[in-house]
Amino acid sequence: MNRLIAHLAHVEVLSPRIEDSLRFYADVLGLEESAREGGSIYMRGWGEWSFHSLQLTEADEPGVGRVGWRATSPAALETAVARLEEAGAGEGWVEGSRGHGPAYRYRGPGGHLHEIFWEIERYDAPEAERSPFPNRPQRFRPRGVAPRMIDHVTVMTADPKADAEWYARTLGSTFTEWTTMPDSEEPVFATVTNCEKSHDLGFVRDLSGAGGRAHHIAYWVDTRDELLRAADTFLNEDVAIEFGPGRHGIGEQDYLYVREPGGMRIEVNTASAPAPSRAHRAGSHRC
Repeated sequence: MNRLIAHLAHVEVLSPRIEDSLRFYADVLGLEESAREGGSIYMRGWGEWSFHSLQLTEADEPGVGRVGWRATSPAALETAVARLEEAGAGEGWVEGSRGHGPAYRYRGPGGHLHEIFWEIERYDAPEAERSPFPNRPQRFRPRGVAPRMIDHVTVMTADPKADAEWYARTLGSTFTEWTTMPDSEEPVFATVTNCEKSHDLGFVRDLSGAGGRAHHIAYWVDTRDELLRAADTFLNEDVAIEFGPGRHGIGEQDYLYVREPGGMRIEVNTASAPAPSRAHRAGSHRC
């Protein structure tokens, strides 16, 4: 099956403490602000060519509002829409969203709202901020953790393996791995990818029956040294570290987890991959 999705584009994060969350994302995590519009704040990593990878929106409860994906082509978008409608998952077209053109919204098996689109608004740095490196959208002026880009999103669902199979069957994602507990055959974690990463969408087993819950979003730094520096940054800002630094079994990525003030779990991750692989990661967001 031909791949229909090029890469993870953005995640809308809902926060009941939006000013505190904004300070975290801007000053502690170190994202760049692109715009404020319609009650949302749009932000991006310093190495991202798209207008935003994070949409921060005020809400009564923390969570993920929706997840945005860019199609590989206009034809792939049409195919994806047809398959989503055939699967009974479609919710229809939406126009006028900041950062991209018309988007088709759908719900995955776990109840999460997604959208897929082709046309995007690229970030255009002011002249003084343009990078001498041709593969960078702006000069690197690190602030806080200073991640290069968004890496993946992980959601919660009743059946991780079945969800992964649905995304592979419906949207052409690659089902990479799943995990079971030592004393059980029931999958507790599964992953799919739409590019060269080990995963850009993860699924954690959720027995609550609530539906549509999120587990974390992850941002990428280029080296393990930067990950350790992130730990120092969080500790200096009195941000408690939930887990890590450590290394995942799936993907063998180094990780660190914290909670931002609104309640969303944030992962900072990297991997000991050869430099060309990391460069490919950066360039993939220019597609």
